[in-house]
Amino acid sequence: MEQVMASIPDFEIAETGISKDNSAEAEQFKFRVDEIFQKVDELEQKVNEVEQFYLSSSKKHQSSSKGSSMGKERDKERQVPSIKKQQQDVSRREAAAAKRMQELMRQFGTIVRQITQHKWAWPFMQPVDVKGLGLHDYYEIIEKPMDFSTIKNQMEAKDGTGYKNVRDICADVRLVFNNAMKYNDEGSDVHLMAKTLLEKFEEKWQLLLPKVTEEEKRRDEEEAEAQLDMQLVREAAHAKMVRDLCNELYEVDTHLEHLRETVVQKCRKMSTEEKRNLGTAIARLSMEDLNKALEIIAQSNPAFQAMAEEVEIDIDAQSESTLWRLKFFVKDALELQSKSAMSTGGNNNNYNNKRKKEICDAIAKTAKKKSKKTSC
Repeated sequence: MEQVMASIPDFEIAETGISKDNSAEAEQFKFRVDEIFQKVDELEQKVNEVEQFYLSSSKKHQSSSKGSSMGKERDKERQVPSIKKQQQDVSRREAAAAKRMQELMRQFGTIVRQITQHKWAWPFMQPVDVKGLGLHDYYEIIEKPMDFSTIKNQMEAKDGTGYKNVRDICADVRLVFNNAMKYNDEGSDVHLMAKTLLEKFEEKWQLLLPKVTEEEKRRDEEEAEAQLDMQLVREAAHAKMVRDLCNELYEVDTHLEHLRETVVQKCRKMSTEEKRNLGTAIARLSMEDLNKALEIIAQSNPAFQAMAEEVEIDIDAQSESTLWRLKFFVKDALELQSKSAMSTGGNNNNYNNKRKKEICDAIAKTAKKKSKKTSC
């Protein structure tokens, strides 16, 4: 522990390089940096939103990948609709579907009239007079009473409370007869009348059923098409968000570059002693931080191969901008290393030690060459 802590003072606390007289300027820089951090946080939220959208989209595409190849080709050729056009298309489809359903309900109404005109339909035309007939256990046996006058009122309702689907009416018609057969004994007249009319109803229903099935299939297809249009609109919106994010990131990067150059112009030049201490401090970095330090060098020197098998680092050849960036980074990295060592009891991870040793030897070797040239 003491050994780790003792290694940091050798690399003195990194000054900003800005004179004390310019403390007001330093505060201004700090404020601008804080603004950039806030902007970056906002951009990160947008990036996460876009990422989550495309992750969910990917899962949906995978789950629907069993569709036909013809359907996939149609999807590729589909143009991205505008939100306004999509809303118009949805309204148009819904109006057309409602009109078709009304026609099916009209045809179903013909079936209901035929059944209710049968001579045996009279017991089912009005709600059961439970009190008048003394049927004290009726509601214990029948959970949902139903009759044709109630069905008719629902079919003719204009306030939006009526039936929306033919199958709903069909279910209530069956309920009328099933209730009667459930409450009345099998040998009773009402049971027989209900059973007979139910059979006649089922025969007529089977004639209309293909049209109902066709309409339901068409609705499903239109719903799938509407969902696809919505997905395309969302993808277009998020694609625009991605483009905007790229532009904003470019602006942030430009702003940071401007700040960096401004700071470098205000900084004094690093002394030979400071460069020597910097090289010594770099050698103390963990393998992960050492690679990051190499990346900093590579950013200002495209020819520098940070991941090459043999790396030669000439501290004296680095620009003032690179040196100060390295100094700030190394200071923070060593402080974090010391805190980490304190929390883990000084246990260090020794993976990739060979690579680290090669890089540190390269720094020392270059420094030694410079020293010999100076002495000569």
